Amino acid sequence: MACALLCLPGTALALDSLDFRVEGAESDLTDSLRNASLLVAAETEKTTDPQELLAAALADYGRLEGSLYSEGRFGGGIHILIDGREAASIPPLNPPERISRIEVQIQPGPQYVFAETTIAPQAPETEVPEEFATGQPARTPVIRDAVAAVVDGWRNVGRAKAEVGDQRVVADHAANDLGVNVGIRPGPVVRFGKLILKGGESVRDARLRKIASLPTNDIYDPEDVQKVATRLRRTGVFRAVAVTEAETLGPGDTMDIIATLDEQKPRRIGAGAEYSTTEGLRLTGYWLHRNLLGGAERLSLDGEISGIGGGTGGVDYKFSARYGRPATPNADTDLFVLAEIERLDEPEYLTERATLGFGFTRYVNDRLTLDAGLSYRFSRDTDAIGTTKYNQILLPISAKYDSRDEPLNATKGYFADATVRPFVGVAGSDSGVRLTFDTRAYLGLGATDRVVLAGRLQGGSILGASLTGVPNDDRFYSGGGGTVRGQDYQSLGVQLTPDFLSGGKSFAVASAEVRTRVTDSIGLVGFADFGIVSDDSYLSGNSGTHGGAGLGLRYLTPIGPIRLDVAVPVGGTSNGVAIYVGIGQAF
Repeated sequence: MACALLCLPGTALALDSLDFRVEGAESDLTDSLRNASLLVAAETEKTTDPQELLAAALADYGRLEGSLYSEGRFGGGIHILIDGREAASIPPLNPPERISRIEVQIQPGPQYVFAETTIAPQAPETEVPEEFATGQPARTPVIRDAVAAVVDGWRNVGRAKAEVGDQRVVADHAANDLGVNVGIRPGPVVRFGKLILKGGESVRDARLRKIASLPTNDIYDPEDVQKVATRLRRTGVFRAVAVTEAETLGPGDTMDIIATLDEQKPRRIGAGAEYSTTEGLRLTGYWLHRNLLGGAERLSLDGEISGIGGGTGGVDYKFSARYGRPATPNADTDLFVLAEIERLDEPEYLTERATLGFGFTRYVNDRLTLDAGLSYRFSRDTDAIGTTKYNQILLPISAKYDSRDEPLNATKGYFADATVRPFVGVAGSDSGVRLTFDTRAYLGLGATDRVVLAGRLQGGSILGASLTGVPNDDRFYSGGGGTVRGQDYQSLGVQLTPDFLSGGKSFAVASAEVRTRVTDSIGLVGFADFGIVSDDSYLSGNSGTHGGAGLGLRYLTPIGPIRLDVAVPVGGTSNGVAIYVGIGQAF
């Protein structure tokens, strides 16, 4: 502490100028060097303390050299002058009392190429980066990636303790080339040992082991380690899950896996709200228990009230309970049981229904999920035709694929959700199949994705049943925030009678958006939607179409963008302007 106090300058004057010069370099290299420089950062932050400026200058020698090496420049020169003195010659404990001018002079030198690229031995089918080849620019990130690829190649065939051995990297300054010769020690073939649990005491030990399903005694595979972590995180019981490999091998070249678990509070409560001028206010809430019976079982109670103050009929409500049990019957399959009651007071009909069922969710991989179930549903519909009761046995099968980078504000990737739902009419209902799909794609433009193109195509069809042989809510409409913005809610359907607009047997809706980020927190969106509804199963019968277009404003927050869309109808029967407010992009 005494030394630090003695080193403080008597005065701290601002830096007058920083001259950062890179001789004969292209702009990309100059930008890379400036980004690596602490002096450039200090100038931006208006640092005034000479001690801090000197420390930044001394650190910049290594940082700038490393940046040159990363571009294959091994023969460059770096000079950092503080008021005419080389920074490296200034004692760190005796900085100048005043610093007015700093000059950074960099001679990048020529870009070296690889003269030798040897990493051995390599496991079968190991793929190293194409850039790691003789004659290619000798960039240090390429060397690191190549070495990592060879080590991972051995780990992928069970050699969990593969590591770098002898290494020889020689720069020939006369020839402007670099020779790389790295030896690898593969180590023995390793088998999985025990799963060691640290934390997670509120979940029974046997259940945790069933959920994780470490394949003890099998040959090591890094994907199996990742699966253990994914399965434990998927329960939702833990705030953090860290799965690591034991540093040393046990008897018979076995390796234990250590799962460190940090539990979060078992109960959670939440609420949400969304508003549009046509559909009114929608309120949602839920209560969740993540570990109901001590085996990571999940119970969720959800409620929704919508249509408050809207022009879409009356007030709707929905209440549901869902119980889920992970790793039933196996590690990547979960059991669920659900019960649901719902009332839909729509402009053309009133539906009251109850559903009870169960099913299984299969996690194929991180992106693909499959669902299959069996349920019984009772519906009572009242419309212009009269009151009809429908009793159905449902067998829904669905697949969901999601490769989006961020679900609430995607800039790249794809989303697809398809459901095939056979139904058997027990009373009042026909039998048939209901098909639905929802696909979305995203493309970011530019290095920072400031402009994103987003597209959505959704549709559905009823096969094998008459239009009135299924409940009203199973028929297809278009119009409103989830389909065609700017059009009144469910304004497009099939006119069964002069007084009754029913949903159709098939529909399709296409939507497109151009999203632009104006600042770090403000975004603008232009969008257009188009919908079609038909009275037959293939969009080939009597059908109607309508569209909508508009502009949107996004306020970007850490939890997702706050959305404000203003839309007008294009064709159709609706008039006026519709406003939609919510959290997250429209799709």
